[in-house]
Amino acid sequence: MIVGSIVAIAAAEGLLIVAMAAGWLVQRRLNNAGWVDVFWTFGVGLAGIMVALWPVADSGAAARRGLVAVLVAAWMLRLGLHVALRVARSPEDLRYVAFRKEWGADFQRRLFWFMQRQAWGSILFVIAIAVAAHHPAPTLRVADAIGAAILIVAIAGEWTADLQLQHFKRDPVNRGRLCDTGLWSLSRHPNYFFEWFGWLAYPVIAIDFAGGYWQGFLALGAPLLMYWVVVHGTGIPPLEAHMLRSRGDAFRRYQSRTRAFFPFPKTGGNAS
Repeated sequence: MIVGSIVAIAAAEGLLIVAMAAGWLVQRRLNNAGWVDVFWTFGVGLAGIMVALWPVADSGAAARRGLVAVLVAAWMLRLGLHVALRVARSPEDLRYVAFRKEWGADFQRRLFWFMQRQAWGSILFVIAIAVAAHHPAPTLRVADAIGAAILIVAIAGEWTADLQLQHFKRDPVNRGRLCDTGLWSLSRHPNYFFEWFGWLAYPVIAIDFAGGYWQGFLALGAPLLMYWVVVHGTGIPPLEAHMLRSRGDAFRRYQSRTRAFFPFPKTGGNAS
């Protein structure tokens, strides 16, 4: 099982490297680095489906492998199509605008290697998918159902947050205002929260507390990495810095009453 899994992970890494290189070429041609996120989503999704269905000896129930592949495909299509439509219709994402200013004439070279580092780091997500799909239990378990439910809730929650934000922005009455309704009244970044929450599905499916499948604990790398990226890396920090520059006191008031990440009812004090 271990040898087969290593081969699958190596093939998945190759796919990620190629996908991110292709994304670099596309964004360069279209002059919009936001396409990086589209290629990352479909790259991780396709690599995840591949490792889930990869033939590995003693890898448990075929139904589990199929279930995990379907969950990955649902996540990939929902997020990937949403991001693709957003990138096609909107100006370049503020993160990449900031990179253009910071990197100057060296932007394209540095972006290429930035994307390749993403390809290598993203292998943790693929590993989580692989060890969940190839849990050796011969039949589906309650843990598989719970994991599936977590990912379904996460997809629905992220979709709802994105839809609420779109509807808010389309209403002329809200021009110049901050979205502070629905899920956005419980968290300043509910879309990021649900994206992170969905990656908890794979540890739930993979981990065997009876000790018969130590590889399952490798799945913890996915939610840990996603939490760091959105809370401390390229997610919340640059977005909030931009909002403070553009919205000033209005955004500070929003920060004071609404938590940054974990959804929670409004508070009267500092909620950051």
